[in-house]
Amino acid sequence: TRLLIHFCFNASFFHTFICCIGQVAELVAKCLQARELAYCPYSHFPVGAAILTSGGTIITGCNVENASYGLTVCAERTAIQRAVAEGHRSFTAIAVTCDIKDSFVGPCGACRQVLMEFGTEWDIYLTKPDGSYKKTSLRDLLPLAFSPAHLAKD
Repeated sequence: TRLLIHFCFNASFFHTFICCIGQVAELVAKCLQARELAYCPYSHFPVGAAILTSGGTIITGCNVENASYGLTVCAERTAIQRAVAEGHRSFTAIAVTCDIKDSFVGPCGACRQVLMEFGTEWDIYLTKPDGSYKKTSLRDLLPLAFSPAHLAKD
């Protein structure tokens, strides 16, 4: 009986592990696809993002520039806004990519703060154009962050 229970536990873990790998691969692929849709006639710096909701849905976003530069919206914030507009409020991961081939590039500070609005436990996949990625966390990218918890009245 112990052997059977041990096998079932390992089989379940293996299944979860494979599903997780599949979700990350899909998340990375979707952020690369989103980058291709970027509207960036001024910077010529396309960025794509793909967010994984707690329910397993993937929502994408790309940067959308504006002639009035301050009105430009980053890919990560576009994805968050789309997700919220579709009723999602709980997220587990985001993959982000740009055209820089030599290094992994993270979200800007404003985007890190927007992600923090929806929780501290995000996995962040910094993705190169060739699909290779580096996993980090929102906590690592935004230490000592200001969060909604700081607005709680004591």
